Amino acid sequence: MPPCLRRYQIMSFVVGTMLLIFCAFIVLRHGFGVGATAEMIIAQVHGILYMIYLVTVVDVAVKLRPSVGRVAGMIASGFVPFMAFFVEHSTIKKLAATAPSST
Repeated sequence: MPPCLRRYQIMSFVVGTMLLIFCAFIVLRHGFGVGATAEMIIAQVHGILYMIYLVTVVDVAVKLRPSVGRVAGMIASGFVPFMAFFVEHSTIKKLAATAPSST
């Protein structure tokens, strides 16, 4: 597997997990009135991690040239809960088979 794809895979799991944690804190804050400060901190951390994730998406897009639809799905998966895990799996499966291992 190319290093750029491995970096994308790691960041996809990190961002997807942070998004789920963020969603849980949104429910806690708006449903139960607790965790406002924690929600704000997690939102900021997720935002920073999402920017790093976008850099890895651009790296994969430049080096491996996936379709525009796949890149759009990769971008969207950082802000749609659970989507990161499904898009990451299909992207790795598709691109790892066709990519040279030194990219």
